[in-house]
Amino acid sequence: MARIILFDLNETLLDPSVLDPHFERIFGVAAAREAWFKQTIESALVATITNLYASFDSIQRAALTMTAAQHGLSLSEDEARLILSRVRALPPYPDVRPALEYLQAEGFPLVVLTNSPTHAMTAQLEHAGLGDCFDRTLSVDAIRRFKPHAETYQMVASRLGVRTAHLRLVSAHAWDIAGALRAGCAAAFVARPGQVLDPLMEEPDVIGNTLFAVARQIVEAESGVHAAQL
Repeated sequence: MARIILFDLNETLLDPSVLDPHFERIFGVAAAREAWFKQTIESALVATITNLYASFDSIQRAALTMTAAQHGLSLSEDEARLILSRVRALPPYPDVRPALEYLQAEGFPLVVLTNSPTHAMTAQLEHAGLGDCFDRTLSVDAIRRFKPHAETYQMVASRLGVRTAHLRLVSAHAWDIAGALRAGCAAAFVARPGQVLDPLMEEPDVIGNTLFAVARQIVEAESGVHAAQL
């Protein structure tokens, strides 16, 4: 049985750098976009750890307010709405569709697992033209826990009727990789610009600078894995 390949969405499949001009115009510096995303993830982690759930949409909006305050700004509702609407229209990285089609041709089931709510994920995949690439799409909203909580990966295994050992997560985020590995999944790291692995965490067996390079390594790695070993 081939492992099911899970994909993180934002910054792994979809390129948020197209938001930089909006952040540069509103915040005065394009780097505010990265600060905003890091704040979003930090707030999501806090929400999960403290068991005070809020939708990822709400967390993104609150993180925008926090990032603006950190830059000495007061963000208008129109400016916030503009940025958040553009998040629904992120393009895929150029290597994404070729990598997904390659894995499909090799017989791997492909699934999206994202912190984004279902309606946002659906809009993003539709705009990116990737909806036809996946067998399933899953949001953590179903269990009100954000990645990298172990329950998010366990939820996928339960929904798909497999053990976590039958899953391999592909992500550009060290925290996502760490969570998947700790939950018993295999993992593959895509070293998107600015993304590095945490040296304190276990290292995945697949690491590449592009998604296609990662896909080729997955095929090679999985060819030596037998169902009896999983």
